Amino acid sequence: MRTLITGGTLVGPLGAAPTDVLVDGETVAALLAPPAALGASARGAAGGGPAASGAGRPAVDADRVIDATGKYVIPGGVDVHTHMELPFGGTAASDTFATGSAAAAWGGTTTIVDFAVQRTGEVVEEGLAAWHAKAEGQCAIDYGFHMIMGGVDEAALKAMDSLVAHEGVTSFKLFMAYPGVFFSDDGQILRAMQRAADSGATIMMHAENGLAIDVLVAQALARGDTDPIHHGLTRPSALEGEATHRASVLAQVAGNPPLYFVHLSASEALGVVSAARAAGRNVFAETCPQYLYLSLEEHLGAPGFEGAKYVASPPLRTNTAPHADDLWRGLRTDDLAVVSTDHCPFCLKEQKELGRGDFSKIPNGIGTVEHRIDLIYQGVVTGKISLQRWVETCATTPARMFGLYPRKGVIAPGSDADIVVYDPNATTTISAATHHMNLDHSAWEGFEIAGKVDTVLSRGSVVVSGGQFSGRAGHGRYVPRGLSQYLR
Repeated sequence: MRTLITGGTLVGPLGAAPTDVLVDGETVAALLAPPAALGASARGAAGGGPAASGAGRPAVDADRVIDATGKYVIPGGVDVHTHMELPFGGTAASDTFATGSAAAAWGGTTTIVDFAVQRTGEVVEEGLAAWHAKAEGQCAIDYGFHMIMGGVDEAALKAMDSLVAHEGVTSFKLFMAYPGVFFSDDGQILRAMQRAADSGATIMMHAENGLAIDVLVAQALARGDTDPIHHGLTRPSALEGEATHRASVLAQVAGNPPLYFVHLSASEALGVVSAARAAGRNVFAETCPQYLYLSLEEHLGAPGFEGAKYVASPPLRTNTAPHADDLWRGLRTDDLAVVSTDHCPFCLKEQKELGRGDFSKIPNGIGTVEHRIDLIYQGVVTGKISLQRWVETCATTPARMFGLYPRKGVIAPGSDADIVVYDPNATTTISAATHHMNLDHSAWEGFEIAGKVDTVLSRGSVVVSGGQFSGRAGHGRYVPRGLSQYLR
């Protein structure tokens, strides 16, 4: 099938310009100069035929025409940090690959990169196989995997090389937090970084000083401080900054492998990343919408047990310090390269409630995979970032960072036809009553959004249009990834 998207403003890495997009099958066939006024012979969205030419342009034969007049045409979003079905704290993330990928599509995300898990004592390859089994035949959009390394030993180090060479898994996540679950000590981190320096793989780092945090948690509970807000108070931003600095130093000693800090939330950590990048190092970072908009006082400190909805790690930061302002500035300056979600949803009922009376037992995670494109577009509306930066941080840069570009993250001839038509003149309000995530609440309840996803194509197939979902489980394919394109 050939699809012509006409009348819209194409937004990409080089800026924005009126451009028509011709899709042939699953890929982009051509970018065409406007205008592309439809002639009488064009049969609209349900039919086909030649779309009449504009001045100086031959007629375009298309089976389907999508009118994007007054709208932006952008690459499908690439969310490189999701946790579908992740076991955590005696339960598991409430979104399956089927529900979570459909929700992502509703929000204009057409590729996710999820985290397969290896725990201490487990075999890396078996962990990857388990996540393939969870996702196969379930996803409405394309997907890839990172690998969580919960036990760095010689067998795991050899597996890193094998996954890079044969499985299209080129990024490995280590934890400086969660002792007894995922924690790696400095020696293990150094060995994994050395292996990554040899292969070109990316080390993704959860940078919080978990040993110190566990002391603070135990002390808080001993005092009777059990409410959700104490999750944030026992994980101070200084301990994220310290761990970020320590990981940066270890990477320098290991030979400068690409080091990518996940879910960066604090000014102190951002300062470390900025300094490393100024020194020419392979150091990168992402942030997430919750750290740009939500706060410890207003949300994590909500009355009663309401704050449990906002428990995630790192925690929401205080609004008495300029963390959020600094993060927005980091997005403008490229010290923060990517916005992802860390989508790891848990229902309040029967899941978050496991931590009533003990904040340390609240499953960590916030559901955002459906809202990232909208939430970051609000930065365009308020002048915090440009249109181009919106697309870069949500699509192009994550695709390049994790070996998916130019197949993903850009609208260009030969790229996958993952395309979003975005209406800047529409408005919507986020609510658990209308979202599509498998979640009984919304961390974004009542947020008013200027702009709305209008139409979504995944590899040329319309999966969202006119407020209707036409995607299907199993349409999404596993996408093996190459190395980061930002190596120095």
